Amino acid sequence: MNVRAGNPKESVTTLCRMCDTRCGVHIHKKDGIIVDITPREAHPVNQGRMCPRGAAAIDLFYHPDRILKPLKKLSDGTFQEISREQALDEIAAKMLAIKKEHGARSVGVWKGEGVGFFQQEEYVRRFIHAFGSPNYFSNDSACYNGRYFGYSLVTGFWNPFPEFSEAGLILLFGTNPPMCHPPFMREFADARQNGAKLVVIDPRLNPIACYADIFAQPYPGTDGALGWGLIRYLIETKNYDSEFVDRYSIGFEKMAHYAKKFTPEYVEEQSGIYAHVVDDIAQLIIKSRPRVSIFPGSGLEHHENGVNNVRTLAALGCLIGSLDISCGLFWPEDLERRKLTLYDELPLLDQKPIGADKFPVLYELRKECHTMTAMDYMLGKGEYPLKGLIVTAANPAVTHPNTRKVEEALGNLELLVVNDFFLTPTAKLAHYVLPAATFLERSELHYNFKHHMVFLTEKVMGIPGVHGEYMLWHDLAHRLGFGEKYFPWPNEDEVNRWILEPTGIRLEDLRRHSGGYRYKPIRHKKYLTQPLPTPSGKVEFVSPYLKKLGLAEIPHYIPPYHLRHKRKEFPFVLTTGARKSLFYHSRHQNIQRFRTVHPTAEVEIHPQDAAALGIKDNEVIRVVSEMGSLEIPAKIVNAAELRQGVIEIYHGWEEWRVNFVTHDDINDPISGFPLLKGVPVRIEKI
Repeated sequence: MNVRAGNPKESVTTLCRMCDTRCGVHIHKKDGIIVDITPREAHPVNQGRMCPRGAAAIDLFYHPDRILKPLKKLSDGTFQEISREQALDEIAAKMLAIKKEHGARSVGVWKGEGVGFFQQEEYVRRFIHAFGSPNYFSNDSACYNGRYFGYSLVTGFWNPFPEFSEAGLILLFGTNPPMCHPPFMREFADARQNGAKLVVIDPRLNPIACYADIFAQPYPGTDGALGWGLIRYLIETKNYDSEFVDRYSIGFEKMAHYAKKFTPEYVEEQSGIYAHVVDDIAQLIIKSRPRVSIFPGSGLEHHENGVNNVRTLAALGCLIGSLDISCGLFWPEDLERRKLTLYDELPLLDQKPIGADKFPVLYELRKECHTMTAMDYMLGKGEYPLKGLIVTAANPAVTHPNTRKVEEALGNLELLVVNDFFLTPTAKLAHYVLPAATFLERSELHYNFKHHMVFLTEKVMGIPGVHGEYMLWHDLAHRLGFGEKYFPWPNEDEVNRWILEPTGIRLEDLRRHSGGYRYKPIRHKKYLTQPLPTPSGKVEFVSPYLKKLGLAEIPHYIPPYHLRHKRKEFPFVLTTGARKSLFYHSRHQNIQRFRTVHPTAEVEIHPQDAAALGIKDNEVIRVVSEMGSLEIPAKIVNAAELRQGVIEIYHGWEEWRVNFVTHDDINDPISGFPLLKGVPVRIEKI
C-alpha cells in the first residue's frame, strides 16, 4: 500500500468513527506509519476509555483487502482496475443517458452509516437534488428514524443521549449499551454509585440487565403496552406533573381516557410482564421523578407499531416532568451553521419522491425516500423506473430486509455505483466500485449536541488515488454540469469555512481546540420561555398533524404482528439485530482478530425449545419464514436469557444473512420501518 502522511505530526487528535459514538482518540505514528491508537483523556464522550473497535481502525486502514483503485465490471462478471478519471467520466455519461431517457428522478443515491452523518450526509443530499432528483435513500429507512419520529411527534425533537450520570432512575428499553454505546457504561456506573436504580426491558437477558434492579422480558413489540400501563398508573394515582400538563401540553384528557384499559393485568396479558412488576416499575418512577432517564433502543422501532410505542415512552417522560432537564429528555440547541442541503432552493416535490405518498411522515419530517419501496421501482413496479443508484458505504444486500428481492432489484439497475472500503456483497453487484476514504483520511466537522460542542477532525493519513466523500461528489458534479454552482469549493477546508461562516467560529479556532469547542452554553427548561418545535409549540400527547394524514392522533397500542397473526406453521418469533461486541452492523467482520472472537453466526434458542425439537448445541438448523429460509448453527442459551418461543440472530453476517427471512412488506404506517424483530418463523432440523 502506497501510504503518505496526511499530517506531519507524530500524534494527531481526532474522533473515532468505527461506530457513531465518536470518542476522542490520539493517532500515533512512527516513520509515517500508524502504530497505535489511544483514548483521549479529557474528551467528554469517552473520558480516557476506548473499546476494541477503536484500536481496530489501524486494521481497517491497512487492511490487505481494501479497494484502492476504481473497479469496472466486465461482461463476464469480473472486475478490472481502471483510472479514476475513466470511472467518473463513464459514470457521469451513464447518469446523463438515464436522465435523458427517463428523467433525473430515475437516478438515486443511497448513503450508508459507514461514511458518517452531518456533513457527509449533506453532500449526498445536495448532490442528488442538484442533479434534479429527489430520491435520497439511507440506512435511516430502517434505523433511527422510528425513534426520531416517536419523540419528535410529541416534543418536536429527539436527543438520544441523556446525561445518565445525574439520573435517579434509568429505564432502558430494547437496548444493550455495553455493545451499542460503551461510553454510556461510565455514566451508568456514576449514577449507580449515587444511588440510582436501573430497570431493563428486553426480550433478551443482555449484559446490562445483569446489573438491573428490575429486569423484565416482554414479548417482542409489546413495549407500548407497558408504557401505557405506567402512564395509567401515574394518572390514576395522580403522580404526574399536573402544572406542566396544564400549561405546556395538549391532548392530556384523550390520553388519560385511552390509558384506562391498560391495567396491570392487561399489560401482563399483552406483554408477558407480570402485573406486580408493572406496579413496581411505576413505584420506582414515582420515587425518582423527575430525575428519570428513559432510553429506547432500536429494538422498539423495528415493528409495525414501533413509532407509537416510542411515542408512548416520550409521553411518559413528559408526564413525569423530565422534559429538558439534564438526565431526562434534554432539548439540544444546534450550531447556527450553514446547511449544504437544497430543500428550500430545489424542493423537487413535483418529481414525486419514492415512498412519499405511502409514508408522508418519513419524507415530510426527514426528507427520506423509502428504501423498501425503491426496490419495487428498481424492478419496474413503481410509478416511474429507478434505473441508476450510487451507494456510498452502505451494504443493503446484507442489511436490508428481503435479501432475495434486494439482490434482484440491484441487479436490475442500468447503473449501480458503490463507493466503499471493501468488495462487499453489495459492491459485487455493482457496475463500478470506487475506493472510499476512512475517517483517518478526511477532515470534517462533527457536532455533539449533548455537550453543545463542535469538532474539526484532521486528516491523519492519505493514500494516492483514494479520495474523501467531498471530492467524489465534487468531481461528479463538475462532470454533470452543476459543479460550479453547487460544488464550487476546491476542498473540504473551504467547505468547512463556508459552513462555519455565520457562526463566527473560524477553522483556525477549531484546530486550536482539538478537544472540541463549545458553541453555546447549556440551558434547561427552555419551554418556559420559548415554544417547543411542535406545530402547537407544546408537548403533543395527541398529534393533530398525524390526524390530518389519517393516522392515529393518539399513540394507539397495536399488538405486534406475531401476536395478531398466530399460525401453527410458524410457532417461533425471531428477533434480529442484537449486537456483537466487536462488529458494527455488517462492518469489521473481515478483521481477523475479531473473527477469532466471533467466528460464526448462530441462532440463540431456549433450552426447552431445543430439547423439544431434538436440537443439539452447534447443530446446523434451518430457520424458515414466509419470506425465505436460512441455515445456521444453533446456540442453546441459558433458560433466563430468552423467553420460550423467541429466537435471536445477529443481523450483519455476510455469510449468514438473516434478512433472507425478514419482511419488507410489513411496515410501520408512520416511519415505513420493516418488521425485523418480531418475525414468525419455524425451525427445521436438517
